[in-house]
Amino acid sequence: MLFRSTTDADLDRVTAVTVDEPVSWIDADRYRDELAQRMYRPEWTWIAMDGDRLVGRALWWGRSDSEHPVALDCLHVDADVPDRVAVATGLLTAGLKAFEAEGAPTPALYNLSLTPGWREQPAVVAALSWRRAAALAAGLSDEVERLRLEWTPQCGLPTGTGRLVFHEGSDEEFLEAFRRVSLGSLDQETIRNLAREGVEVTARKDMDFYLSCPGERAWWRLARTPEGELVGLALPSATPYNRNVGYLGVVPEMRGRGYVDDVLAEITRVHAEAGAELVTATTDTGNAPMAAAFARAGYRTAQIRVIYSAPEHDADS
Repeated sequence: MLFRSTTDADLDRVTAVTVDEPVSWIDADRYRDELAQRMYRPEWTWIAMDGDRLVGRALWWGRSDSEHPVALDCLHVDADVPDRVAVATGLLTAGLKAFEAEGAPTPALYNLSLTPGWREQPAVVAALSWRRAAALAAGLSDEVERLRLEWTPQCGLPTGTGRLVFHEGSDEEFLEAFRRVSLGSLDQETIRNLAREGVEVTARKDMDFYLSCPGERAWWRLARTPEGELVGLALPSATPYNRNVGYLGVVPEMRGRGYVDDVLAEITRVHAEAGAELVTATTDTGNAPMAAAFARAGYRTAQIRVIYSAPEHDADS
């Protein structure tokens, strides 16, 4: 079995692959379109060759200006391959090692989308099973399950209570807000990052990430009481495809008062007034308070995302 990245000459056979399992995958039209935008690239597309026959492919994605791939979007091995896990593991390992050799600072994560209620659907469980085994074998052993949520104008605009004042702020004010809202967070990635790297590094990384997103910094708002006490932050953002909730949080001492509804309503309002026809969001399935807030605001669960990433070493003390 040969694992290699592709060249332009491989385009037709790469796009000829179809996936009939009930998991997210990338079809030919999307691949060609985003290849032209450099979100997919030949060097980020890896294939498994059994002689002259393509039996597997792995499609890594990044932004048009990304130096390295961000996420694995599609992993497929033909159903008639005797050991799909072994071939998938080989593809992942070969690709991740090549990206590391090219200077990628961390292994790209694997983002797999499933239908809601997937545990009660045997075909979905089977499709996930061998992909999960390959991800774990390739070192992507941190597993998080998230809700992918959507809001459209038909859902109705959530209304805040008017208890909060939203205003622009300096980078230092936002950085301080990131520090404070991270404490006691139920978000699994935030919990891991705090344990590994501490509050300061976690806050700076979070802020830098949202500064790098396609959304505009001018959309960001701090939330305060009329008396000026910090309640939280509202970061409307965007992906390469649509408007996005981005980041929101309430500082620990203000939690339990329903302020999260006001903050989420503000983010949704910003996008709605800009004419957004779709606003997406994600939250961990285990973060019940946040999931409930999205439900109250009219967001519906469109997908379940299972994300596999490489564990990082704890920061030095």
